[in-house]
Amino acid sequence: MRLRTPLALLGAAVLVLVGPPLLTTGSGSESGTQIPGLRFMVPNTPGGGYDITARTAAKNAEDAGLTHSVEVFNLPGAGGTVGLSRLVSEHGNGKLAMSMGLGVVGAVRSNDAPKTLGDTTPIARLTEEQDVVVVGKDSPYKTIDDLIGAWKENPGKLPVGGGSSPGGPDHLAPMLMARAAGIPPKEVNYIPFDGGGELLASILGNKVAFGVSGVGEYLDQIKSGELRLLAVTGPKRVAGLDAPTLREAGYDVNFTNWRGVVAPPGLSDAERDKLVRLLEGLHDSKEWRESVKRNGWDDAFLTGEKFGAFLDAEDERVVSVLKELGL
Repeated sequence: MRLRTPLALLGAAVLVLVGPPLLTTGSGSESGTQIPGLRFMVPNTPGGGYDITARTAAKNAEDAGLTHSVEVFNLPGAGGTVGLSRLVSEHGNGKLAMSMGLGVVGAVRSNDAPKTLGDTTPIARLTEEQDVVVVGKDSPYKTIDDLIGAWKENPGKLPVGGGSSPGGPDHLAPMLMARAAGIPPKEVNYIPFDGGGELLASILGNKVAFGVSGVGEYLDQIKSGELRLLAVTGPKRVAGLDAPTLREAGYDVNFTNWRGVVAPPGLSDAERDKLVRLLEGLHDSKEWRESVKRNGWDDAFLTGEKFGAFLDAEDERVVSVLKELGL
């Protein structure tokens, strides 16, 4: 017994010295970014902007060693407000986040949703992105002037498709285009789809005359020639794409979309801060920087309370634009 007791004490001492680093390294300690069991909700269908953003962010965060085994899942419906309602119901769940953007802001208004982004915990705005005006490769419209000329002749017979509900970016952009072209926005035949993935099939199948969506959603189809890019909606041309801005083409429109991340209400400060740190680490990683460049996104990083104030301002902007357009 006298021999075994010192050995047992020595073993316990070794565990005390060795154990903590082995347990805390990459284990999700309060000072790190690891969030075991983290789930990323996408509130629209696969292939849309929120989906691409969430899956890119999850993969980049894993590749950068910031966290691991992030589950990305889709919960589409009502322009993102079905997912929003689910997120708000997960009060205090620090292992759930939702990819979102201007489309959800608009959908809350157009659907008179019972839950709003004011009910969530703002985490970060990630990117800003131009919308693109596209047609199928067999479309008779070769230029933006061809399209708008035909649109002006009979707005109701040229349906435009967008991957967001009324009030969202893919709705506001063509409405601003119509106004700039002298077309009353109320005469526009806008057909909403639950994300860019659903919209793509309708553009390729000539179910809509043209579509408006985020550049990152259709970059591959534009480069492969499946879609013909007629114009971009933002302040500058997109690198690597041969298309004018709407302003270059003579239509006074300057419009961009953005995407970010929110979490359920009721998080502790530590849970909220860990999600913010994870996205700060993502933002600073070479993996994310490469993805931003490849997808034609612009960096628009903003976190915490500043992002919350931005969400409030965006809600006011959507209401103001819809009122201005008479919608």
